[in-house]
Amino acid sequence: MKKSFAIAFTLFLNLLCVFTAQAEDPYPSSSISLIVANPPGGAADLNARILAEPLGTVLKQAIVVQNKPGIGGALGTAYVANAKPNGYTLAMSLSSVVVHPEAERISGRKPQYELNQLEPIALISSDPMIILVKTESPFKTLEDLIKAAKAEPGKYNYSSSGNFGPIHLSVEMLAYQAGVKFTQVPFGGGGPSLLALLGGQVDFTTAAPGVAAAQIASGKVRPLAVSSAKRISAFPDVPSYREAGYDAQYYIWAGIYAPKGTPVPIIMTLRNALKEAVKSPQFTSGFQKQNIIMDYRDAPEFEKFAQEDGKRMLTLLKAIGKID
Repeated sequence: MKKSFAIAFTLFLNLLCVFTAQAEDPYPSSSISLIVANPPGGAADLNARILAEPLGTVLKQAIVVQNKPGIGGALGTAYVANAKPNGYTLAMSLSSVVVHPEAERISGRKPQYELNQLEPIALISSDPMIILVKTESPFKTLEDLIKAAKAEPGKYNYSSSGNFGPIHLSVEMLAYQAGVKFTQVPFGGGGPSLLALLGGQVDFTTAAPGVAAAQIASGKVRPLAVSSAKRISAFPDVPSYREAGYDAQYYIWAGIYAPKGTPVPIIMTLRNALKEAVKSPQFTSGFQKQNIIMDYRDAPEFEKFAQEDGKRMLTLLKAIGKID
């Protein structure tokens, strides 16, 4: 009797395990939130919205882009860093993601997140920043702007997405090499920053090619220089920082992160899906239309790239010092 009961109970447990395994839906079984830690209209937002549909097609689930701006992207990044590591909350982060924690420490504040709370999935793009002025501006060249800044340090201001964000760092890297001082006016995102220039609130700004292209084409703004090592094909008439005589270069890159601790099978599913999505005609044509430079790198290469970029930026952060 006891033996029969034991056998029956064992069979029951085995069946229960089978039913439980069948009840667990394979990943992904519902929509995925792709968090953009910046306002609409900026580089991260453009990357995310172009990627969302082709990635969703591969994964057979909707990719829902959500903007969660604040503190130069730190709030949205912290949201993902502290999210449940189940693959349903991801971040489309810009290059500032690797420098923000150290920047906060330099400024005497506790970081909203640490980089080791995030798992790199893939790099998507890598763009230089373009210095822009309104077409009515007296500055016709980068040298005009630098000469004016040398004559009156701190007089000329620029809009930015926030302290230690891509705009801030791309300008301060140039200023550091040129030996000049500009005044930063933070506006909380790349989109609002460009609007501030168009509204005449600042003397200049910088923007990624995808953000700047429409305004350049409309004739509302004039590009003075790009922060890359050499000219870019989208704007062949615009000189680079180095070509203008300044030993500086800066790239704003965008990549996908998941919360640390996300199971390896889910990470591999995301990596494989991204590898396939960036090859789709829909994705490549979207990037071409927006003048975004695709720079796909899988997780290991992305992690190495981000670490090397972070080390370069650390030197600049120390030169900038504390910002109140």
